[in-house]
Amino acid sequence: MLLSCVLLALALLPLPPPVNSSVDSSFRECSQFLYRGLAPRGLQGTRGLQKVCQHYGDKARYATLYDPAGRIPLFSAYTFKRSNGESREGLPWMYEPQLSRGSGTGNMQPFPGSPSSLLALEESQAVLADYSDAVVYERGQLNPDQHQASPGDKASTYTLTNVVPQAKEFLHHHWLPYLEGIRKRLNNYCRGTAYIISGVITTGNTIRRGNVNRVGVPKHLWTAYCCPDFDLSAPYELRYKFPTYAAYGLNDVVDNAVTETSTKSVEALVNREMAVDQDFQLFNGNCVPEV
Repeated sequence: MLLSCVLLALALLPLPPPVNSSVDSSFRECSQFLYRGLAPRGLQGTRGLQKVCQHYGDKARYATLYDPAGRIPLFSAYTFKRSNGESREGLPWMYEPQLSRGSGTGNMQPFPGSPSSLLALEESQAVLADYSDAVVYERGQLNPDQHQASPGDKASTYTLTNVVPQAKEFLHHHWLPYLEGIRKRLNNYCRGTAYIISGVITTGNTIRRGNVNRVGVPKHLWTAYCCPDFDLSAPYELRYKFPTYAAYGLNDVVDNAVTETSTKSVEALVNREMAVDQDFQLFNGNCVPEV
């Protein structure tokens, strides 16, 4: 009788979390990439979405909210690293093993060459073949390598769980130049940690492969930064863009200029277009200057 009670008590104890798990129910493994350690407030319709703590080289690099149904990230949250803005060319694109199975190291991995192995991945995430015939679109990073500095942090941005289809004209003529401007601004005037969240507003458009809807195409892209400790002597035309500012752009071949605006305006846009609560907030508790 005593042995039975002991066994029952042991069975009811919580299991320890898996080592180096990448799919995280609360972003607890990568909360350092979120302002105040908290994810955006007021998200609805989260059934089926995966909170992915992106690991590379046994180290957490950034946080991603991933939609396996659309096979795209809804947002990636990261900390900005001062850099010269150079991109790493020729890096292999990777996938997230934890989205396909409940074991493994938790580190993103280069895509396998075996067709049977690729088939096991395709249900939960995008694969390289999804983009091979997408003439209008390119793979656009939500956490761009230009906003990272170390080789490992840069390499970790080359995973399809950090990528959405972006119209080539929008990506190269508008979005990437804007991100470069943000890099220079934060390099020069953000004295402490800058928290950035970049995400999408989704629609029903998709990239198809083999007559099957495969990858969701965002209607808009948006990004917002929070730098609580900034240079109070920044030029007047930039000072009002601290501690937080944001932008959005239409992901299309026309009318796709980037609009820079307040973080609250981007929150209102997301609120109108997607299933979020009325109290939706990118930086939980708002981004306030450090005293």
